[in-house]
Amino acid sequence: MKTLSETWFADGYIDFELKKYTLLAYLQEINKYFNENKLYPQLADIIFHYNNLVAFRENKKYLQEQFPKKLTGIQLQKLELLYEQMIEDDELMEKLEEITNYSAGKMKRTISSGTEIYEFVEEKLTIFPIGLLPLDTNEGYFFLNGGNINETSVYQYRLSIFEKHDEKYRGIKTSFVDSWRRNMVNTYESIKTELIKNKTDLPNPAVYSIETPLLYPVEETLLPIAKRSLVRYITINT
Repeated sequence: MKTLSETWFADGYIDFELKKYTLLAYLQEINKYFNENKLYPQLADIIFHYNNLVAFRENKKYLQEQFPKKLTGIQLQKLELLYEQMIEDDELMEKLEEITNYSAGKMKRTISSGTEIYEFVEEKLTIFPIGLLPLDTNEGYFFLNGGNINETSVYQYRLSIFEKHDEKYRGIKTSFVDSWRRNMVNTYESIKTELIKNKTDLPNPAVYSIETPLLYPVEETLLPIAKRSLVRYITINT
């Protein structure tokens, strides 16, 4: 996938047509993935660059708080130095303003296309527990079944809590376990029983089913959205 540097809009020669060409080539590839209903990592990447543009344009230098895993201290320092140097150059700042305004508008429209797909998929997900749930639902399994196909993918999950801006958030880590062909014998309940029997590290796991009629790419779309939806479902229901 084509990608942009964190400071692509201010790197090298500051020219509107040059930056426009760079941006449009990037967006063309992002849209190619979106047209194939593949959202990740493309959606996260373009949202990062959009927020980065807006933060720079509005002279917000606290990017590290928003993107602690994406920007290094050196990159942050580079952004701040760029701004300090350019704010003293009216002509250069005018060019940058033209570039950032144009780019933010284009990126926002592409992000809207991606979020429409996200919301459509999210609405088509059905989540429900398999059997009784334990008191602790922070660790367990979920079954992902897409496209009315009897092939069920099983993932182990673990929820974690992290703090950001004095607020607590829940994250999720997952690992693929195996796939089962569901039939009269291999029901959700029997798969759960087999998991408990074979994986003794989780003797009483929380188990959920996530179903959708959509035949969308699993790794790039269904799985990322299913994970986020499961976190919200558990948060609301516990």
